[in-house]
Amino acid sequence: MAHKLLLLTQDNDKYRQLLSHCQLPELTILGDDPSSICEADIWFAEPQLAAPLLNLGSELKWMQSTFAGVDKLTGSRQRRDYALTNIKGIFGPLMSEYLFGYLLAHQREHAKYKQQQQQQQWAPGNFRTLQGQHLLLLGTGSIAQHIAQTAKHFGMTVTGLSKSAVSKPYFDHIDTIEQLATYLPKAQAIASILPSTLDTENLLNADMLDLLPPESVLFNLGRGNVLDLDALAKQLKQQPKQHAVLDVFNQEPLSSEHPIWQCPNAIITPHIAAPSFPEQVVEVFADNYRLWRQQYPLKHQVDFIKGY
Repeated sequence: MAHKLLLLTQDNDKYRQLLSHCQLPELTILGDDPSSICEADIWFAEPQLAAPLLNLGSELKWMQSTFAGVDKLTGSRQRRDYALTNIKGIFGPLMSEYLFGYLLAHQREHAKYKQQQQQQQWAPGNFRTLQGQHLLLLGTGSIAQHIAQTAKHFGMTVTGLSKSAVSKPYFDHIDTIEQLATYLPKAQAIASILPSTLDTENLLNADMLDLLPPESVLFNLGRGNVLDLDALAKQLKQQPKQHAVLDVFNQEPLSSEHPIWQCPNAIITPHIAAPSFPEQVVEVFADNYRLWRQQYPLKHQVDFIKGY
């Protein structure tokens, strides 16, 4: 059976070239004409571009998201009469590089020594080692497991919190996310890799942030809705020894008026912790397309109810 593919990305030409090289059988890659929306039974799409067009896709049977996060497509008012798959398994190494790059720079006081270099000062400090420190990961999926594995190389103790508390590799301990308040005061580093769901909304609110140790480092790498950004800005001003590294936000780009920009103990990056490379995304799609043609279960299929 022949299939028609619609591309809805910010780099359709790049993806069209890569997909053509895959020579996937019985697959026609449609052009960018609006009529293609109604013709295609398979969509290869960025969630924010696909969401407003969903109801026009009369032939849509399967959509491959080019991102891991698909919350734009899983709202209660969105249609759910098609298979939705996302990208998994490629972000762990990138996210781990990001987290430990910033964590090690903080622990080793890179910014201070750079400033001293500019002033021709020689003043050794007292850096802290990661060995024996406690890393708390909110989320225990594939990305969190890779971060946990890296943390073990540095001699850290790793706790993971999830909805199910199912045991996963590389964690010293796993508990339910409902026990967050128990673990926050014990962690030197905290990282959220949680998806955007109703259960995770505002999880790191003012009350939870108030439990953070005085010299802790908080990372938000999953979804912006997990964190009360207004509360964090106030917290960081009151606790100058606490630090936050933030890559995701409810509003992107982040408003230039938000007070978090002015916090010297915050680092803000523009959602670049783990970008998906087109070659990797196409490989995931190609594998799934072969399964689709044989009517086998697709990899990384999203549960619309759970939202991931």
